[in-house]
Amino acid sequence: MHDRRVQDQETGNAAPERRAASAESAAETEAVVFVCITCEAPLTGPLTRLPAVPELPYYAWWDAEEPGPSPPTVPSGRYAIETEPYGAPLVVSEVSVEAMPRYGPISDGHGRYFVSRGPRGNIVINPDDAHGLEYHHASSACCGAAPTGGLNQRCACGTLVATLCSDCCCPYELHLSADHVRAVLP
Repeated sequence: MHDRRVQDQETGNAAPERRAASAESAAETEAVVFVCITCEAPLTGPLTRLPAVPELPYYAWWDAEEPGPSPPTVPSGRYAIETEPYGAPLVVSEVSVEAMPRYGPISDGHGRYFVSRGPRGNIVINPDDAHGLEYHHASSACCGAAPTGGLNQRCACGTLVATLCSDCCCPYELHLSADHVRAVLP
């Protein structure tokens, strides 16, 4: 990853690219804990890095006896870096394509399709590995949270730090924002 900005001139904080790069540079076997950049509260236990976000596990959600989340994309105790745009904002696309990784196409029902122009470099984890997050809001979904509205999980200090995707027909994953968390050694 190429860093164009090393420090945010106004705050002195490491730039988002640098924070994402610090998570990316952690050795695959070296565990890290992700903390809120505002208050330093730990948001995960120790996690080790996968080389890429795993393929979406097959789940026939339409045949499930009870609605609920799909199997998690990322195994417990692991994390991966999302290299593609994810979450809000969504912009109009000329063609029907996957709106964001592992999500499928999004249409408004009038022939317009949408794609994510959200941030790259999110840290994707198993939602069950998150600690101390509070549900803030979510886009409409039948039985869980959809990532189309952007950040929907906040730290106890009030900082929005993650986007949960947990609706029955969607991948079950939590995207920690590289702009709002950082990796520390346990």
